[in-house]
Amino acid sequence: MQRTIVCLKWGEMYGPQYVNNLYAMIRRNLQGDFRFVCLTDNSTGIRSEVDCQPLPDFPEPEWKYARYCSAWRKLALFDAGKLGLNGRILFLDLDLVILSAIDELFEGDAPFLMLENWYQPGNGQASLMRYDSDFAKPVLDEYLSDSETILKTYVTEQAFIAERLCVNGAYFDPSYCVSFKKHVMHSDWRRFTSKPYDKPEGAKVIVFHGRPNPPDAIKGDWGKSLPALKRWWKGLKPCPWIADYWRE
Repeated sequence: MQRTIVCLKWGEMYGPQYVNNLYAMIRRNLQGDFRFVCLTDNSTGIRSEVDCQPLPDFPEPEWKYARYCSAWRKLALFDAGKLGLNGRILFLDLDLVILSAIDELFEGDAPFLMLENWYQPGNGQASLMRYDSDFAKPVLDEYLSDSETILKTYVTEQAFIAERLCVNGAYFDPSYCVSFKKHVMHSDWRRFTSKPYDKPEGAKVIVFHGRPNPPDAIKGDWGKSLPALKRWWKGLKPCPWIADYWRE
């Protein structure tokens, strides 16, 4: 079965370096042939090995819904045939760091898998999803047919996706992908010491949901202004070892 990897890049938040580094991390950690597709509104600066395609049309939610979740556009990925995506498709957010071989993420019989939310067990986390061609298209069709009801019912696209497609626990092995904030940063007394952050043993991928992003974490910077109390309570130590992985 053909292996296709796809990412989304739109707006100004993530520059071409995120796409280039993601491709390089996959090339180092996935054996054999694969197709890497970036659906984007701006391909400037993206390396030639990446197959850049136009961002798919998608009716963005009104601000009253989009203010809580700006990622509903991920549903457009499920119209694989229309987008020219074939075989087994692995979607990855741009703000990921790949640590080791990811061949296993393509294995198994399940036609759909996503991450389980580390903070909400039984719910989904859509930073990484795997699906076979048009298997998940009914989820997109349902959204397009009654988006107002769905947006009123679900705060995020990942909650909607998980309820429709993860009814039988269709989640990746939890040891494969970890959260930087939950599993790498210190959450106990160590946050007030000089003890550095350790690389998570056994994990294949670190997910940087929200802030910081990988280049910020390398420097020990949240990448945005924080209130003084939060800066103290959520102090961020430099994590230079990430640069060994987040690179071209």
